[in-house]
Amino acid sequence: MANVLLRHRDIADINKIDVYKKNGGFDALKKAVSKMQPNEVTDMVKNSGLRGRGGAGFPTGMKWSFIDTKNWPHYVVANADESEPGTFKDREIMESNPFQFLEGLAIASYAVGANAAYIYLRGEFWQVAATLDEKIADMEKAGYLGENLFGTEYSLKIYTHLGAGAYICGEETALLESLEGKRGQPRVRPPFPPSFGLYGKPTIINNVETFTNVTPILANGAEWYKSMGTADSAGVKIFSLSGRVRKPAL
Repeated sequence: MANVLLRHRDIADINKIDVYKKNGGFDALKKAVSKMQPNEVTDMVKNSGLRGRGGAGFPTGMKWSFIDTKNWPHYVVANADESEPGTFKDREIMESNPFQFLEGLAIASYAVGANAAYIYLRGEFWQVAATLDEKIADMEKAGYLGENLFGTEYSLKIYTHLGAGAYICGEETALLESLEGKRGQPRVRPPFPPSFGLYGKPTIINNVETFTNVTPILANGAEWYKSMGTADSAGVKIFSLSGRVRKPAL
């Protein structure tokens, strides 16, 4: 079976935009932006059964549907802090299959009406951030980010942001505080980020692996995604094997 998330193991140089495009890259984003309403994108993700891959396992589409539509602007934030000891799945995705992640982030942004998305990376990931900046520039040059995407009125910018390496910033509200330039300390909840997030505005936060799942869901449909995984947790999941094992790997 072909890899769904770690596609670089099947396709050489998929971290290059031309190779990614030749293998169906950005078709899902074009489909979402030019042929679907934002709520239809959210419903597809909801129907797929995708749960957040950051640890809590909250249904992703349901989280998106909680966004406050009476308060604007909206933001989407990718949690790329990955500060749990021994984990390295998000890093491999960002380094080796970055466009699938960025495309999923863009699809999520369209679904919730966000024109700005942020990728929050741990401070040690400065090389990963530099790589992502290059990939974002490639997408802008090719017309997959920026103004009036695919001839529509929808526009999107994606930014990277490096934290200072604090473990607690992996928690989503501490991450928001850090992203705002404050000390990274968790907020008292409620209110929750979909109603009061970045800069006090409605914000959706998911981790890198979650957004990377969104792209194939849009490309292949909810039923295809539900054909994998379990009844309560559909789809694919990456596990990091590290420590005292013979072959540390994903």
